[in-house]
Amino acid sequence: MKKNIFLALLMMVIAFGANAQKFRGLDKSPRDIAYFPDHFAHDRKDGEKALVKVSYSRPFLNGREIFGKKEPYGKVWRLGADESTEIKFYEDATFGGKKVKAGTYSLFAIPGEKEWTIIISSDVDYWGAFKYKEANDVLRVTVPVKNVDVPIENFSIVFEKVSDKQAKMYMGWEKTVVEVPVSF
Repeated sequence: MKKNIFLALLMMVIAFGANAQKFRGLDKSPRDIAYFPDHFAHDRKDGEKALVKVSYSRPFLNGREIFGKKEPYGKVWRLGADESTEIKFYEDATFGGKKVKAGTYSLFAIPGEKEWTIIISSDVDYWGAFKYKEANDVLRVTVPVKNVDVPIENFSIVFEKVSDKQAKMYMGWEKTVVEVPVSF
């Protein structure tokens, strides 16, 4: 009986070990989510609903020069790394002064030295910006670049509350920050 239990346990350990080896390590650019309201995922009040959610990867700066070098000016960028960044509007919104219907979209940018073009696309669920098609743009807005003194190590997106139905969406990396007003 003890021999059968030992063999059964041994087989489970071997099976678990074989399965555990199929897991990959962590991505170099961790995934993150930005919500508005910003506290939604952690300190949500009863009955409160998210208005917008952005799911994106957060690549590290690692001493590199990003804008104008790693991410060339004038070319479509996926706003992060790995899979294209996705933005989900839970209700109709105004993004950078332009109307957008509730739904899930991809979010891209065309970085420039003085301004960025932010793009909302109907294409979703693909890697990077390699298959980006301008024909699928839902809207484009142009926003000015702000320079900051302290480098931002990981690409970051955050919403700052203006009112219960208005926010500023900040995107920043290296010494560059852009801001897009969002309202519902």
